[in-house]
Amino acid sequence: MSNIVRIVLSSFLLIGTVALFWFGHWGWGILGIFMTILAWVTVFFNENMLIAQWYLRKENMVKAEQWLQNIKSYEKQLISAQHGYYHMLLGILESQRAPLQSEKFFKKALSLGLHMSHNIALAKLSLAGVAMAKRNKREAEKYLAEAKKADKNKLLADQIKMMKGQMGLMDKQQFRYSR
Repeated sequence: MSNIVRIVLSSFLLIGTVALFWFGHWGWGILGIFMTILAWVTVFFNENMLIAQWYLRKENMVKAEQWLQNIKSYEKQLISAQHGYYHMLLGILESQRAPLQSEKFFKKALSLGLHMSHNIALAKLSLAGVAMAKRNKREAEKYLAEAKKADKNKLLADQIKMMKGQMGLMDKQQFRYSR
């Protein structure tokens, strides 16, 4: 359902709730307030994205992908602030199947804009992993440095340190095979 339809329905719910209070139906009016709040929340936070994120936290990738596939046209169904997060979720799901194919989703997410610094750090860390898989050390180092800079709350510090360690092992393997 597009956002315009959601806004119209939410506005009608709000008008109906005000009318319930006006005519003295306080119990139904309070229920109407809750329904109106829920309807307005779905304008700004798409329910398919919320449920997909919940399944991702539960590590149920199949159901998360099913809920993301319910979004047919993300330009119409999501507000512009959620476009980047939609592509990031697709990238996370794709990285489980084919890590090298997830690069386009993470790049698109970064180009569309992620608002929270730890999400930017996660996308750049994932891009660093893809670059390491492609044996592109320079690009991997660049993404790791950007991820470390974006990770202000040190939520991904352990993963960044582990990735740097793996990059050191990659150097040793290249040295061993170059002899």
